[in-house]
Amino acid sequence: MQPYEMTIAGASAEVRSRRLSPVELVDSVLDRIEQVEPRLRAYTTVTADRARQAARLAEREAAADRFRGSLHGIPMGLKDLIDVAGLPTTASSLVRADHLAVADSAVASRLADAGAVLVGKTHTHEFAYGLITPQTSNALDYGRIAGGSSGGSAVAVAAGAAMFALGTDTGGSIRVPAALNGVVGLKPTYGLVPRHGVTSLSWSLDHVGPITRTVEDAALVLPALVGHDPRDPASLRAPATSYEPHADPDLNGLRVGVPRNYYFDRVDPEVEAAVRRAIEQLQSLGAEPVEVEIPITRYIQATHWGLMVPEAASYHERTLRSAAELYGPDVRVLLEAGELVLAGDYLRAQRARTLMREAWMRMFDQVDVIAAPTVPATAAHVGQDAVTWPDGVTESLADCYVRLCAPANIAGVPALTLPVGSDQGGMPIGMQLIGRPLDETTVLRVGHAYERSTTATPASPAEARPEPPAGLAPAAGDLTPTAR
Repeated sequence: MQPYEMTIAGASAEVRSRRLSPVELVDSVLDRIEQVEPRLRAYTTVTADRARQAARLAEREAAADRFRGSLHGIPMGLKDLIDVAGLPTTASSLVRADHLAVADSAVASRLADAGAVLVGKTHTHEFAYGLITPQTSNALDYGRIAGGSSGGSAVAVAAGAAMFALGTDTGGSIRVPAALNGVVGLKPTYGLVPRHGVTSLSWSLDHVGPITRTVEDAALVLPALVGHDPRDPASLRAPATSYEPHADPDLNGLRVGVPRNYYFDRVDPEVEAAVRRAIEQLQSLGAEPVEVEIPITRYIQATHWGLMVPEAASYHERTLRSAAELYGPDVRVLLEAGELVLAGDYLRAQRARTLMREAWMRMFDQVDVIAAPTVPATAAHVGQDAVTWPDGVTESLADCYVRLCAPANIAGVPALTLPVGSDQGGMPIGMQLIGRPLDETTVLRVGHAYERSTTATPASPAEARPEPPAGLAPAAGDLTPTAR
């Protein structure tokens, strides 16, 4: 096994025991980036010299028995919305082509203090306003989309080009690409991880969280990120806690909510079957399945868009006036549409969000976590923008991929995606575990129990299949997205 193939947990143990040098580990990941980056295009910037310098410092500290914790010497990527002093924060946009960050974001500073080593900034869909990340290829199939908007982060982790990466999530932008690339993504409770120094899409929906190869690794990254920061008005003063999951996969007494509505509506049969098998696996570990009714589903999409679209337009108001031509057409039209939203409509969306939050909290009186598909279908082929379902309904890819993720953003609750199988084409399927506010511990516990019960070792970093020949039509299938 090459060092880049290791999990954070495994690499951390090797570094602490001095069987693996942080310099060897970082060099292995940088070599992997050089190997896969020409095809995957996960990074906007690779910081090789900076990474090797940090790795040498980590090695000296290890030699002096000064370990900073589980992330000491661990190579990471940061979504290119996250400021690192002296580096570009481009948001994958021409609008930010000449931008250099003057200071570290809160999360970049905390990860550096924890000993993590930055190897580069990862691509996002422009300003995080999309679910595709068109610059980047899926880690398992070059002919498929990466997902978004944290597509670069998910692909880098899946391919072994980072041991973990941070993404942002406004309506699924951590969980969607994680699910489509077969890795783990955690959207924490709203306000648990501070967003100071992170370019905003929608201030009342944005979250920052880790993408990793295992649930155990997500639990190791999260403690380095949490904690109040007065520079973020939404930052919580949450009590300190350990997120380390139990080694024992026993889930006796835990109630798993199984939605009877919404989450299994218009879902690929292979996705539904894989998630229901995963729920049965949780039941075999002692969990009690409890059917739940997801509340106020009729207004989820309207509420999510009613909040996100005007907030994004407000953030970009000045630049849209002065440099509209620098935005991509898809993002520009959304920003211009946001300027047409009436104040009354925005306030109604805020009221609807309040009602949804209250209803979700009542639902959590019945269960400890909810288990459901992360996205309704696996990764679409490049160049396709819609899914046509068997009942004749055609849904845009953006609506399809955000549909099952947005409720956790509206409610502000933690949500974890982890791989639970693959479809007949070998593309990954993700299951979403959604918990109560500030109960990341239970969400991680359930995910880790499933992970430990189904595989002795985590999957190796993905090796992508070749690109299809030019003009090749997507494979046939009931739910194959329709080219448009």
